Amino acid sequence: MTEQNAIADYLKYTGKKSFNFTTALIDMDGVLFDSMKNHTRAWVKLMKKNGIKCTRDEFYMYEGMTGRDIIKMKFKNGAGKNVTDDEAQALYKVKTRYFTELGDVETIPGTLEVLKALKEAGIKCVLVTGSGTQSMLDRIDTDYPEIFDEQRVTAADVKRGKPNPEPYLKAMAKINAQPNECLVLENAPLGVQAGHTAGCFTVGVTTGPIPEKDMYKAGADMVYKDMATMLEALPQLMEAFKTQK
Repeated sequence: MTEQNAIADYLKYTGKKSFNFTTALIDMDGVLFDSMKNHTRAWVKLMKKNGIKCTRDEFYMYEGMTGRDIIKMKFKNGAGKNVTDDEAQALYKVKTRYFTELGDVETIPGTLEVLKALKEAGIKCVLVTGSGTQSMLDRIDTDYPEIFDEQRVTAADVKRGKPNPEPYLKAMAKINAQPNECLVLENAPLGVQAGHTAGCFTVGVTTGPIPEKDMYKAGADMVYKDMATMLEALPQLMEAFKTQK
């Protein structure tokens, strides 16, 4: 699919007459940082220590959900236990400790260049993540200097994480933006679904093991195989947005 066709399809199914690109809503894990491999290891360790069967692969599919929601779901389905918010918070702290013990993670190659290109084009970049891992959130301004708007949406800001559209709807409300002004950048189906349901033009990037077809199935308007490919295609994408006004 070409960028021009993707935007035309977006305008058709949303009923919008134009797409006035002003804002990029950016996920964190798997988009900014190559962190999912350590997150999945930490999740598996937490679950196994609590007698809950799981695999690493399934946690790639849960990416975008808040830690609270993952814990409640897994303990309910795997152990028949209803976990309270306080219990979920305590368990998430343990999972975060396991994640931190695995060491620092690298940034995703090409992401900084994509975000710099967006900023240079006058596009506002806003963080929208289901994560509450403070060690990762604290790195953003160091690893991505002068990229992000001060307004951010994290797990602490929402009652319902991805795939619910609340994180993206809340981000747009904070900056007074409309869906047809926003591009969502995600790497997992639940995040793609959230962006799509919020009415934004949603781009998936396959930085992990999830195949392209699953991104499109979740509602992605455009999918790139990696950030370097998106960077190469960005001029065409920006031009296609302009010609659709």
